[in-house]
Amino acid sequence: MTARRRNRIVDLVQRDGSVSIEELGATFGVSTVTIYRDLADLESLGMIVRQRGVVTAAGSNLQEAPARFRLGQNEPAKRAIARHAAAMVPRGSAVMLDDSTTGVLTARELREQTPLTVVTNSLLVAEEVRASAGMRLVLTGGEYEAWAEALLGPIAAGTVASLAADVCLVSVSGITDGVTYHPYAEVAAVKKAMMRASARSVALIDHTKFRRRALHEVAPLTAFDTVVTDSGTSPEVLERLREGGVSVEVAPDVG
Repeated sequence: MTARRRNRIVDLVQRDGSVSIEELGATFGVSTVTIYRDLADLESLGMIVRQRGVVTAAGSNLQEAPARFRLGQNEPAKRAIARHAAAMVPRGSAVMLDDSTTGVLTARELREQTPLTVVTNSLLVAEEVRASAGMRLVLTGGEYEAWAEALLGPIAAGTVASLAADVCLVSVSGITDGVTYHPYAEVAAVKKAMMRASARSVALIDHTKFRRRALHEVAPLTAFDTVVTDSGTSPEVLERLREGGVSVEVAPDVG
């Protein structure tokens, strides 16, 4: 219950831009003490900022929240994107999945597309893949980063570079002027390597990413063969992307 409430707090703040602590208490029907405890933990993760009784979204260009926390954020949108993207992968393919939480949900959906070979640097993706008899798992190796539950660094990027996949499915943390970014250089490096090693590249981008910034460039949106987003992305954003030459598909909502 606590984790779900905190995920919803972040979603509300990101959606509305700011919200008062009193409003949060009324929305969730809990005491102010409980809300303050939630906000203290969220602020320590770099997800929100508190100032004079008002909570705002953090300018998260320098850090990313832990992977298991992010799994609960914007889950309906991510599940819609994951299902749509998984259906784009032909049976028998070699597919690369990055360490994004949308990638974890995509791995679950790929069980319907077996047989497949899945290459990943994510231990959360690996958990999903090894539970399916129809998927062959290839882990990149590399230096383990607990916050991402992933393998990163030169070994991970080097392993990816030595392979040739049919398609990669990657996500990013933010988009600025049509270019995708991530807060950490070592994460961006693995995503870039996956794109170079794959015949096709698909970006998995939920609507919140179009309102966020990050530090390290991954690739222009036009470098992806397809960008899959959810129905929460505004018509204005979709029109701007298509006018800029980006191939965009909007995933249908899932129940």
